[in-house]
Amino acid sequence: MTIGATLRRLRSSFGKSAGTVVFGMEDGTVSIFGLIFGVAATTTDAKTVLIAGASGAAAAAVSMMAGAYLDVETTRDEINAAHSSVQTATNSVTYLKSRLAEAGLTRTQSEALASAVHTDPNATSGLLLALQGAPDAPLNPIEQALWMLVADFLAAAVPILPFVFLPVLQARIVSGAVTLALLIALGIGRAQIAKRSIFRTVIETVSIGVAAALAGVAIGVLVDRLFTH
Repeated sequence: MTIGATLRRLRSSFGKSAGTVVFGMEDGTVSIFGLIFGVAATTTDAKTVLIAGASGAAAAAVSMMAGAYLDVETTRDEINAAHSSVQTATNSVTYLKSRLAEAGLTRTQSEALASAVHTDPNATSGLLLALQGAPDAPLNPIEQALWMLVADFLAAAVPILPFVFLPVLQARIVSGAVTLALLIALGIGRAQIAKRSIFRTVIETVSIGVAAALAGVAIGVLVDRLFTH
């Protein structure tokens, strides 16, 4: 496979996985942002913060990868089952009429449409699939899982990296700033994918991140005080 073909395949895969990538990045950013700030609020030891952040990022990324794989695999199995049921019901005019009636057509309309396509198995199958809303091309579970792993882990690295290069006190500020910028970018991405209001989606995304950080700090401080003698 040539480099050009590989790049085209990657672009196509990324396009199909845009929602997974954005979700993975949001999860990685928010969860590790809360974890990092919870630990950093109770210690000035950068090593402790890095160990907690790195181990948390790895565990979260693998967990999300497994979740993405199982979710897509389940969806694919449901689609295959739908295709199978359609194939067994292709020649059943009665079944087709009942599905058309469930979709809101009148008895006369259902009978007319069913009679028009029942002699063509391909037309009948396509109509039943359309009524069931099953997509023709299910996503690849391994592909989606790998995108989730990469997106989640890379996004989780954003709030962690400042603690690699800076003392904890300064790293907190830099980490908060860069994470906030990433959350804004993710909010814009979510809005474009879902065709929603950019302002509202950005506010929601940033609010979730800030809430995670505050929760992490609150729990970290509480535990530190309870176990400090």
